[in-house]
Amino acid sequence: MNYAAVKSLHITCVALSIGLFSLRGVLQWQDVPWRQWRVLRIAPHVVDTVLLGSALWLCWIIGQYPFVQGWLTAKVLALVAYILLGRVALGRHSAKAQRLPAFIAALCCVGYIVGVALTHSPTWGR
Repeated sequence: MNYAAVKSLHITCVALSIGLFSLRGVLQWQDVPWRQWRVLRIAPHVVDTVLLGSALWLCWIIGQYPFVQGWLTAKVLALVAYILLGRVALGRHSAKAQRLPAFIAALCCVGYIVGVALTHSPTWGR
């Protein structure tokens, strides 16, 4: 598979991942028992696995790697923050007062990751 196809797959997975996270966050905030819906329990894991795989594949294709290039390092660190914040935002045992701030912060991390991806700069080209 060529660069354009892998990049398209990656971008599609990014959109799906953000959409699924946002949907689950809104449902969580509204106390809708979304965990009862199998698709919302399984699909995010499948999408995120393909997303991570396509990211690694893109790194290999372009010959740039995290902890070597600053912009990729920034994306990886922001991804870790996003995952941790997402666990709080969607956690069964998280206090409701913690969920909304964690959800908003997680979406900010995603926005940062997308900005870094578009500019290939951890400071968005500044």
